[in-house]
Amino acid sequence: MHRLRSVGKDLKRELKVYRLVLRDERTPRSARFLLGLAVGYTLLPFDLIPDFLPIIGHLDDVIIVPALVSIALKRIPQEVVQDCRSRAGGAETTPRTA
Repeated sequence: MHRLRSVGKDLKRELKVYRLVLRDERTPRSARFLLGLAVGYTLLPFDLIPDFLPIIGHLDDVIIVPALVSIALKRIPQEVVQDCRSRAGGAETTPRTA
């Protein structure tokens, strides 16, 4: 249960970081587009592959959204991401995994 709360906190902090990155004027347009696309895809009521298909239906969410975020973060200067992380309340330079 503690681990689940930790993951929830990390996710909440990362979403705040992404929101700050989107608003930062130093963020390139291509990265804003990709992050916006990732958020939009997550919030859309439909998917490229419908969720009612077992396993495959959820794989697109598990693969597409993280891929878009990863590509977007590679296009953003590290100092922008670090600044946004510090403003979001986390001094880490990379999100925790595992």
